[in-house]
Amino acid sequence: MANIKQQKKRNLTNEKQRLVNAGFKSSIKTAIKAVEKFVEAKDAEKAQEALVLASRKLDKAVSKGFLHKNNAARHKSRLQKLVNTL
Repeated sequence: MANIKQQKKRNLTNEKQRLVNAGFKSSIKTAIKAVEKFVEAKDAEKAQEALVLASRKLDKAVSKGFLHKNNAARHKSRLQKLVNTL
């Protein structure tokens, strides 16, 4: 660990942000899994609702700089194709 005051502060803020990012990443994964679960259960209406929520979370991740726009677009496209199979 650094013994410079500024670096100690920076380490604390980095840890806080790491926890925020981990929570956000987890919520995105949960939203994606929800869509896949409803598709597997052949529930088109709930799958569509879950898709809207997942898309919203992915778009928010892009706007916050958490994900690259192409990464989010790839996830949204894959999920949309899944829902369209119903």
